[in-house]
Amino acid sequence: MAFHDTLVYINSTVESISAQFIRIPGSAIVLRYVRSSYQNDPMRSFLELCLFLFAVRYFLASKYSFAKKDFIKLSTKEVDDLVHEWTPEPLVAPLDEADQAEVDKIPVIVGISGPKVKLSTGKSVMNLASFNMLNLLGNDQIRERAIKTVRGYGVGACGPSGFYGTQDVHIQTEKDISNFLRVPASIIYAQALNTITSTIPAFAKRGDIIVADSAIGLAIQKGILISRSTIRWFQHNDMDDLERVLQQVHNDFKGQPLTRRFIVTEGLFENCGDIADLPKIIELKYKYKYRLILDESCSIGVLGKTGRGLTEYYNIPATEVDMIVGSLATTMCAGGGFCAGSEYVVSHQRISGNGYVFSAALPGYLAATASESISIMQSSPEIFAQLLANTRAFRAIIDKMNYMYSPSDPDSPLIHLQLNPEVLESRKIDDEDKFLQDVVDECIANGVLISRNKVVPSQEVFPVESTLKIMITTGLTKRETEKAAAVVKAAVSKVMSKVPKVKH
Repeated sequence: MAFHDTLVYINSTVESISAQFIRIPGSAIVLRYVRSSYQNDPMRSFLELCLFLFAVRYFLASKYSFAKKDFIKLSTKEVDDLVHEWTPEPLVAPLDEADQAEVDKIPVIVGISGPKVKLSTGKSVMNLASFNMLNLLGNDQIRERAIKTVRGYGVGACGPSGFYGTQDVHIQTEKDISNFLRVPASIIYAQALNTITSTIPAFAKRGDIIVADSAIGLAIQKGILISRSTIRWFQHNDMDDLERVLQQVHNDFKGQPLTRRFIVTEGLFENCGDIADLPKIIELKYKYKYRLILDESCSIGVLGKTGRGLTEYYNIPATEVDMIVGSLATTMCAGGGFCAGSEYVVSHQRISGNGYVFSAALPGYLAATASESISIMQSSPEIFAQLLANTRAFRAIIDKMNYMYSPSDPDSPLIHLQLNPEVLESRKIDDEDKFLQDVVDECIANGVLISRNKVVPSQEVFPVESTLKIMITTGLTKRETEKAAAVVKAAVSKVMSKVPKVKH
């Protein structure tokens, strides 16, 4: 009897609550939604109820408080003493002896950089350690254009390009770049490093496929990793291996949903100085239906009869390359970077390129500097013939060395020198980097500034060879270039003479 009374009480209570709920405006809509939801998906109604109860519990809960009984109450003096005794951890670990010695040996240039510079030690040297290959750094025409732009536009855009950072000088520079490269459009970024790391992730996403050269630079590596795409590597500049990888990808993903696929490589490789086989890459690109991303940071303003890069060097229309990425901070002596291609490629990056959307725009005077550099390159094509002549004059001497050889292309003004394998076997060279640094120091002592190719091994996907890094410039005459080559050759021989032979 008691059970029956309980059921009657529950039913009457539910009916009473229902009657009261129906009187609430909009209750009929809520009931209709709940009934419909329950019929279609009961779990959905349950989860929504749980979320509603959690929200109510969260907002009604008391705020978190530190007022706990087990806390030790300190006096003001004790707090002050503890703060005084506390020593924060250093943001950067102190340098060890080897790193400090390397930092101390970094030459410091006093005044304006150029083909001939003065170091803080007071010594004057020929500068073969700068990307100032066309000797545009310090050019009077460029300097005047930069000064005029600073007076009219200030020193910064102070805003992202897509918001209020774009100025007419940026638009003009983009037109100048696209006209120079003979492509429909281009876009400029504020940082050279962020250009390729923004361009690749703007197009390649998780599930897409990227086939990349194993010798690409660090910035390109980071751009590929950020994209979260599936990465396949091919041996450096080995077109047979590239085709093998492309065929393997074709076989592995046959029958699966179609994804975007890219080949990524450099035009002139910064870490070794050789040149990509663009005709073969384009042939394979069409054969296997890939898009090509070509980084020409080191080849624009260097290769080709008029400095238009690898496409001109091979006499291939630039439109055959889907995306040409480059730096404005190398031969153009400005700052930032660019990506050139079709209107679609450029328009997509204006809303999807992280470095373009979220970074302040390139300062106006740097954009104007890049435009002026392009103007000089177009009006003075003879500088490229001079650069090539100086490069070949340098190589004619340096290629006769016994202890080192250059893996760089004969037409590349970016020259790397590395020790011959037989030298490493016959000489007791415990630390290759130290040996190269001794060569650098000897060259500086004799009036020629060169550098080592320095990388952070832990950041590189593949090991990078230890090399000397030399950059030829039109700011020196052919005779001065030959003299510099003779100094480098003599420095290598002198340092090698101090290295004992391996006893067998």
